[in-house]
Amino acid sequence: MPGLRRKSSVRTDSAAYRKVKSRAKARSAAITLAGQDIGALPPVQDPARRARADKDFRFFCETYFPHLFTLAWSDDHLRVMAKIERVVRRGETLAVAMPRGSGKTTLCLVATAWCILSGQHWFVYLISSDEDEARKRLANIKTHLSANARLLADYPEAIYPIRMLEGETRRCVGQRYYGVPTLIGWGADEITMPTIPGSRSGGAIIRVSGLTGNIRGALHVRADGEQVRPSLVICDDPQTDQSAHSKLQTAERLSILNGAIYGLAGPGMRTAIIVPCTVIQQGDMADQLLNRQQNPHWHGERTKMVYSFPSNQRLWDEYARLRAESLKADGDGREATEFYAAHREAMDAGAVVAWAGRHNPDELSAIQGAMNLKLRDEATFCAEYQNEPLALGEDTGDLLTADEIAGKFNGHARGAVPLGCNYLTLFIDVHDRLLYWMATAWGDGMAGFVIDYGTYPEQRRAWFTMRDARTVLADRAPGADREGAIRAGLELLVERLMGREWKRQDGAALRIDRCLIDSGYVPDTVYLVIRRGGRAGVLPSRGVGIGAAGKPFSDYKRLAGEQYGWHWRIPSVKGKRELRTVNVDVNYWKSFVLSRLSLAVGDLGGLTLFGKKAAEHRLLADHLSSEYYVRTEGRGRKVDEWKMKAGTTENHWWDAIVGCAVAASTLGCTPTTRPVGAQKKRKKRKAAVGYL
Repeated sequence: MPGLRRKSSVRTDSAAYRKVKSRAKARSAAITLAGQDIGALPPVQDPARRARADKDFRFFCETYFPHLFTLAWSDDHLRVMAKIERVVRRGETLAVAMPRGSGKTTLCLVATAWCILSGQHWFVYLISSDEDEARKRLANIKTHLSANARLLADYPEAIYPIRMLEGETRRCVGQRYYGVPTLIGWGADEITMPTIPGSRSGGAIIRVSGLTGNIRGALHVRADGEQVRPSLVICDDPQTDQSAHSKLQTAERLSILNGAIYGLAGPGMRTAIIVPCTVIQQGDMADQLLNRQQNPHWHGERTKMVYSFPSNQRLWDEYARLRAESLKADGDGREATEFYAAHREAMDAGAVVAWAGRHNPDELSAIQGAMNLKLRDEATFCAEYQNEPLALGEDTGDLLTADEIAGKFNGHARGAVPLGCNYLTLFIDVHDRLLYWMATAWGDGMAGFVIDYGTYPEQRRAWFTMRDARTVLADRAPGADREGAIRAGLELLVERLMGREWKRQDGAALRIDRCLIDSGYVPDTVYLVIRRGGRAGVLPSRGVGIGAAGKPFSDYKRLAGEQYGWHWRIPSVKGKRELRTVNVDVNYWKSFVLSRLSLAVGDLGGLTLFGKKAAEHRLLADHLSSEYYVRTEGRGRKVDEWKMKAGTTENHWWDAIVGCAVAASTLGCTPTTRPVGAQKKRKKRKAAVGYL
């Protein structure tokens, strides 16, 4: 029947379709399997080179990673590399601090690859200060393993399967070697090396974690069922800036390192542990690990950028001045480099640097590079490049915040001189773009009052920096060169402020008694302005940073024509172009001004600001809190050496208020009584006011 024939035909067509579909599926699966199979491995290009690299960490670094280690090794590098190799082979522990940028992290990441590829460790655990940093380390290792052609040439059984992933993590599941799964893993927190018959790294694992993450009980089950625990731990930079400044967090992290991490290998096993670190402040986690007296089992190795500093400090002081002046004028410091080139032999005398090849292209030597870093921020240099942070401790406990300084207002009107004040002083800080000035009034016991301050040209903004000033000196002197614009601005500002009458609350009209002008930048221009103006009481000044190792003015041999005062001196004139200049021990006077600002408003001898609102002085307060001091000792003296805070560039009114205090001293104003309230305000301030 026709209907029955049609039904049979349908069945036949359906069966044929299923067969075709099945064959297509099988063919597709075969194609997929064929695509997933990596096939034959490339041959080892140089077996002898590989055999030597397996036994020699330095040779491994130089042979397979010459693009990472481009400069000649320093003695410190060679010593640290030898210790890393020893720790890896013997299962020992090592805490090592190297200067920032010396490559300690890179060395440890390359050591991880070396340990895995040579079959020395099956489970390497990388631990960082937090999980994000740990994942960054693993990402770097992935790049080394997947993109290094030299490793591919000599370790094809490990690197070729990684290359075949082509960065696609999803290919891990299906990857095969002659039909057998390689069990490769390529995750964000863990790498499992491909299992290839005869491979020494097959099935090895690299895992990462943050120090405060879930570390305890870490283990891995291999394809053959064997359970392995970490045998090598690299705990790279285990502290953060925040944790380094917290005794509680430091203790917590040390406990994790000495407890959970130290015992990762399990009973009867030894874990090799390497802790590359940087000391951030005294007593932090790194500092304690490196202390062989306190923690001898960590075999602390503390290296430095400079082992001995140059002996001719006078030449380096001049270098620092030239460099600062160049940078202030938007230069690149080449004048200082030229000075160094001309006096290099004398300036290098006594210096011993760790790594002769480490300096920037525009620097002539490693010692110049190191001194530039030191001049930029000495606190950072001592911590991150010397691994010997400055002893800040309690000595900086009396530093004021910007909010505290802004709150030192006294309620007087701007420009008004309080009763009891008999001295008015002015200071002008000189720069290319702006002149920063401040006027102060002084009374009994050297009680100080900031009565006015500003810039020329005026900015008429509550917030600005010298770099983003809208109107600058050049705008007010069209056609003039740099020094011509400074001269024109100074002449106008001096005439305006020295000719102004300042009203005291009792109605008396006062004028500025002493004006000091910073002459460190453009001395000839300042001298010219003072000579042309012919005003009495106007003198150039120059700040001198006398440290603990320097000679205080009190030890100078007194010569005829010189004048000495309270941590300032006016030497005799040496040349026709010069004027009698007030040389100031700025370290002393900055500490003095801090002690006066630290007193409560109303205390005898305090230093306060005009106005009735803290908001009036927000920008001023930032300038006045721009520096910190470090208590140093030398020549039988204790001295506060002042430094700019990291990331701070604006301290001009801080220089101005210090200059105003010095100007008052040159007039005979002295603190006749010890300020009261200093000890009751904060006990830590005792050291800051003890010399008054």
